[in-house]
Amino acid sequence: MNPKPLGWIPWTTLALSLTGLAISTYLTYEHFTAATTLACPNTATINCVKVTTSQYSHLLGIPVALLGLAFFTALAVLTLPTSWRTPSPWPTRLRLAITTTGVIVICYLIWTELFRINALCLWCTAIHALTLLLFALSAIHRALYAD
Repeated sequence: MNPKPLGWIPWTTLALSLTGLAISTYLTYEHFTAATTLACPNTATINCVKVTTSQYSHLLGIPVALLGLAFFTALAVLTLPTSWRTPSPWPTRLRLAITTTGVIVICYLIWTELFRINALCLWCTAIHALTLLLFALSAIHRALYAD
């Protein structure tokens, strides 16, 4: 595998991962303090409190916000420029595996927001968008620099 990725991919994925880490940290803090300061409008369609306090805010008994925090922590490490330069194929494989898992999870979460909770969370939507972008960049890199 060519260990030299496109110059902008490592820095872009690191920025996206750190942004996701910041949002996930905030959502985890809000979850464990039971705060309602999510700075999100409370309308019929947009309601962060309704989403983040619903029965669907846990996955297998674990708060979704905490899972997001773990997800973006792992990606922050895997998107450090040194991880992109290593000759080992494992960081690339792990990035793709983790982001693929993330996309599967967000598909479920979007479904629950739309069809079970009947509300959307803007913070969650930002996390979903970041996850999709990280998956796309990981897949592009993997396609260009396959083993």
